[in-house]
Amino acid sequence: MLPRLPCGGRADGVVLGPRALQRVLIGRPLPTAAATEERLTRPRAIGAFGLDALSSVAYGPDEILYVLLLAGAAGAGWDIPIALAIAALLAIVTASYRQTIYAYPQGGGSFTVARENLGTTAGLVAAAALMIDYLTTVAVSVTAGVQAVVAFVPGLDRHRVAAGLACIGLLMLVNLRGVREAGAAFVVPTYLFVGSLGLLLGVGILRVAAGGDLPPAAAAPAAVEPLGLFLILRAFAGGCTAMTGIEAIANGIPVFKAPESRNAAATLTTLTVILGALFLGTNWLGHHIGAVPTDQANVVAQIGRAVATGWLTPLFYLVQLSAAVVLVLAANTSFNGFPLLAAVMAREGYFPHQFAHRGQRLAYSNGIVVIGVLAAVLVVVFGGSTHALIPLFAVGVFCCFTLSQAGMVRHWQRTQGPGWHAKLAVNVVGAVVTGVVTVIVVVTKFAQGAWVVLVLVPLLAVAFKAIHAHYQRAQQELTLGPPPRLRRESQRILVPVNRLNRAVAETLHYALSISDEVSAVHVAVDAEEAKALDEAWQRWGVQVPLQIVPSPFREVTSKLVHVIERVQAEQPRRDLTVMLPEVIPHRWWEEPLHNQTAFALELALRYHSGIVVTTVPIRLRR
Repeated sequence: MLPRLPCGGRADGVVLGPRALQRVLIGRPLPTAAATEERLTRPRAIGAFGLDALSSVAYGPDEILYVLLLAGAAGAGWDIPIALAIAALLAIVTASYRQTIYAYPQGGGSFTVARENLGTTAGLVAAAALMIDYLTTVAVSVTAGVQAVVAFVPGLDRHRVAAGLACIGLLMLVNLRGVREAGAAFVVPTYLFVGSLGLLLGVGILRVAAGGDLPPAAAAPAAVEPLGLFLILRAFAGGCTAMTGIEAIANGIPVFKAPESRNAAATLTTLTVILGALFLGTNWLGHHIGAVPTDQANVVAQIGRAVATGWLTPLFYLVQLSAAVVLVLAANTSFNGFPLLAAVMAREGYFPHQFAHRGQRLAYSNGIVVIGVLAAVLVVVFGGSTHALIPLFAVGVFCCFTLSQAGMVRHWQRTQGPGWHAKLAVNVVGAVVTGVVTVIVVVTKFAQGAWVVLVLVPLLAVAFKAIHAHYQRAQQELTLGPPPRLRRESQRILVPVNRLNRAVAETLHYALSISDEVSAVHVAVDAEEAKALDEAWQRWGVQVPLQIVPSPFREVTSKLVHVIERVQAEQPRRDLTVMLPEVIPHRWWEEPLHNQTAFALELALRYHSGIVVTTVPIRLRR
């Protein structure tokens, strides 16, 4: 027998078990009015959105050297020019995204910009590529963090998958507690990593500038490949993984405190300056000591061993430990970016509508849970191996960079305005440069696994179009007709109403055909939408009273159950019929796109005595 769903507590004040557990894990529900208080300040936004980019300092220089050292010492000499090229690219992309932030303050990033300026298909391709990048970021970050921890605790190696799943579960839980709490939770690890690594690099650079000598890390290995353009481009593509996560701030503008655009742009600039300084400093010192990355010691670790000697030895361990923590927590960027992007797409009808719903802590809970589950599947399938996942990484994000910047070029051509020529020039440079990098990344990583992303992106874009087409067909078929006529019978019927459409009309028509005691109830999670529904109801002229029940914590099912129980308790000897509209799609795969609230309500009322739950099917013809 299914347990009775809680409705907020019992009369004796004892909170039911599941609700108590939920509040311990996630926290008390927050009212919609608290949304502005849950927004992020600049320091917390660095923790919420910047970890992916900042953590790349721990592996970006390694990815450059892994390729260059195939050409021996001659190849190693190219690491600084490549690092400078990546830093310049980072500056170009940042300047371009600052303009995107001000031009599109509603968020959505590449999806919104590309769809509005380059067409629906371009927007959906950008969204698909970015979603894949967010997903692979979670898997890569978690597995890389676990690998860093294994260096301290070798016995954990056989439990890589379990440790990765535990990290994903913890990140899901933290983010389900709300955006503000997630940002606060990651502030200390973020700034500990930035501060300790910055101090390590600063000490090393000062020692070199003062004429001191740092011990060399290792001799360059013998060349196994000739130094050529393709090898240099491969190294450049590997180092470009340092730029993943930069676009997340443009997607999440609405979660910043007012003024949203200015705070988001300032956060992006701060993040870029910190990332650029750490990335260039790590590459320069790594080059100076002749770092040769291995599975046992990456470039940062080798710099630490060369610089943090004597009384500075604790600094080496602090950098390594904070780097391991930040690598795991870097997945948090995706736990912020993916749900926000999914919510924007859901509101536009290209993703299931459930993803636009905010949970009890004002976080987009459905998106958080879905990306967590899918990332866990990836970790299991690839056996917790970072190396196996890397080829899927960074392909999608550069595709998004290119489409976003090309979209902004078209935006300035359409809107113009003050200073538009200079803004256009910035985005033209961004589009061309990121387009070239996209080609380089795809070509150099294609055989290693990038082809998987190239297959999945168009498939996802087609799926998004199919979802949108379904919602459009459903909206057309559910167009409101004239109100049903009253026919008097003698049983009580209550009809839950989400919005006024043909499904509700046909349900009321059937209800009035068998009873003259019909009422309707709407749970108001949005005051403006509830007011509009009430006005439309009055204009429609149906002879059925509509009760508006406010829900400041956006709870729908439990509120409906509470109202139904109260109505039934008024006349406990008479049965109450709850009549639910049920949309029956034309195709089987469209089933999950509808009737989620009705399904939850049926489960909640299944074992309530005196309450009969029935549905009125409204079949879509196409």
